Amino acid sequence: MNHVLHGLAANPSLPPELIDRLITIADTDLSSELAARTDLTPPQLTTLAARGDEIAVQLAYEGQLAADDIDPAAQPYAALALLDEGAGRQEWTAFLATHPTRRVREKLAACPDLPPDVVRTLAADPDIQVVAELALWTTPDTAARLARHPHAEARRSAAANESTPSAVLEMLITGEGLPPAQRCLVCDREETPFVHESSCQRPECDLLAGAACDGSHQSTVHEIQRMALLNPATPIDAAVPFADHPSMLLRSALAIRPDLPPSVGAHLAKDPIPGVRADLAENPAIGDTVIRTLAADRGHDVQRRLAHNPSVPLDVLADLAGATRIGSTLLPRIAAASPDETVQLAASRDAAVRMLVAQRRDLPAAIRDTLAADPDAKVAKSVAPHPGLSHARLRAMVARHGVQVVAKVATNPDASPALLEELTQHQPPVRKAFREVARHPRAPAPALLACLTDRQARPLAAAHPNLPPAVIAELLTEDDGRVAEAAASNPSLAPTVMSVASRTFVL
Repeated sequence: MNHVLHGLAANPSLPPELIDRLITIADTDLSSELAARTDLTPPQLTTLAARGDEIAVQLAYEGQLAADDIDPAAQPYAALALLDEGAGRQEWTAFLATHPTRRVREKLAACPDLPPDVVRTLAADPDIQVVAELALWTTPDTAARLARHPHAEARRSAAANESTPSAVLEMLITGEGLPPAQRCLVCDREETPFVHESSCQRPECDLLAGAACDGSHQSTVHEIQRMALLNPATPIDAAVPFADHPSMLLRSALAIRPDLPPSVGAHLAKDPIPGVRADLAENPAIGDTVIRTLAADRGHDVQRRLAHNPSVPLDVLADLAGATRIGSTLLPRIAAASPDETVQLAASRDAAVRMLVAQRRDLPAAIRDTLAADPDAKVAKSVAPHPGLSHARLRAMVARHGVQVVAKVATNPDASPALLEELTQHQPPVRKAFREVARHPRAPAPALLACLTDRQARPLAAAHPNLPPAVIAELLTEDDGRVAEAAASNPSLAPTVMSVASRTFVL
């Protein structure tokens, strides 16, 4: 791989004649880089598409190819990409449904709006993976038929399909009303009884750890139940009995359902496994009583997940702010706070609560400026990226809190070029600030030159259009391929230098 050529291929300022030159010499990787461009001419697109199905697929998904550009016999995967995007031709589907390559038929089975005769062909495919893929995406009628398929893998996919009728999903989750499955992926390959060990060293084996069959296809039946529990179309009355199931995975799948009854939520709040309680904690369907029960739960990740619940009351969230590590993220309940609630949160005596509201980026100017002057560094750091903060307030924040806020101040979209340069000169240096300054669209040349002294910020600075062109050209010969590629992708690189580089560097 030549990093400079890859960087040139991504450079938005690359002249058309140099695009042609790169296309002429491109291998698959470089062709893929070129295919991501949005300024390619029809002849250039045709040439790239002819390089192979992989490139044609990429162009098709990016809307760069039309049906007239594709021969499904020569490039079946590109044809499938167009069908998947709704831009292919229906007459292709009958040919692809009988393609000798299983992967082609499998991908076709996932495409929308297939003709009925093609659906019937795929439903009768000799490879169960094709049938299972169809069952996952097909229409209600076909999903209902495939739910009765003798192979359990097709039933597993039907259980995950949200178009499967609710009555059929109830049969899948309970096993009642359906004939027993005759095969599964395990007994297709192994003599039963068989349990697949996680330590299996057979390179050709793709069975999941714990896959098992004693004639009842138990691991696949378990997956059918889990898929049905996760499927919102499954009737909640059929799902509720799993609250006491021995499988933690099934109880967790039930715990996250948006239609979970309050009584079941209260039952799951006492589950012996913290992971189940943590899944429950983030479910907006749980009521106030369960929320307050989980707020006192010290099980792994329960309180943190509860803090992310959009239904959590603000008083509970205030307690959670000091009890668990929430991190620098905008919580759903904080984002939805009313103007009056926002005022109350910003005026809290608890810095952890003020830090939460400081994560918002739509604060009224008065609240934003008050939080910027907060005596607690964690609060100031949280509000530092907020748009609208003046140069004076940002500078005062750095003077007050120093290294604790420098990197976040550097992310502020309104940070001036002068302030960004000052941040790169801060003593002691803040290495993360160099990376943020190097990403900032307003970073001036002196600040970017300082960023080049930091190993992690160097590739970012090399790609910045405000870097002097002469410096960019020098970086093309950098030993670090990331830096050379970033410099080659820099739109401020002189066209004459691009031309020389496209001839000098070879794949």
